[in-house]
Amino acid sequence: MEQEQNSVSSVEPEKMTIQYGVDSATVTFAEEKIVDEEQIRKLEEALKQVIEKNKNKQLILDFTNIKLINSVLLNLLIRVRHDVHKMGGQLRLSNLAPNLRRVFDLTHLTKAFDIL
Repeated sequence: MEQEQNSVSSVEPEKMTIQYGVDSATVTFAEEKIVDEEQIRKLEEALKQVIEKNKNKQLILDFTNIKLINSVLLNLLIRVRHDVHKMGGQLRLSNLAPNLRRVFDLTHLTKAFDIL
């Protein structure tokens, strides 16, 4: 029987926590807003590392703390989705605040993303 691998790491510059499990990795964002381009660039680099480490598994991005995003982050999420699928995994978004869910509805991204 496979033993559950469960580790947690905190990535300070990107203000997020990563929890690795057997079948998935969960990234929880600590900030209330992700809108700064430099912040998003650092986030992209960190997520690339998570995707590589989490090959062919589920990646869950937890938006519990996020209140504000912009189009640059939406573009990043589209690229992350592509990269995760290319590695044989699945991307899921969780705990979107109602205002964020509305952004995904208005942009029709609810069709592209699995939103929990």
